[in-house]
Amino acid sequence: MNYRAVERVVKGFANHNRLRVVELLAEKPELSVVDISEKLKIGYENTSDHIRKLAIAGLVMKRNDGPAVLHKLTPLGKSILMFCKTLQ
Repeated sequence: MNYRAVERVVKGFANHNRLRVVELLAEKPELSVVDISEKLKIGYENTSDHIRKLAIAGLVMKRNDGPAVLHKLTPLGKSILMFCKTLQ
């Protein structure tokens, strides 16, 4: 097992706001940072940082749509969300 890769994924979702982002993107894929920050009522810069960490962990992918950057969950991100829901 590649423990460093597992660590990167775990650190990617080890924050309540990042879990909220993951859950939101599961419900409404293809959202911009502005959309996510408004829906979750967290600051733009904070939201951008959370998305960056989720992308590094491989949980979120980005797609350019003209001037906008849209975000959606990767298959790994969907699996992590299902895993986290089993912990509740």
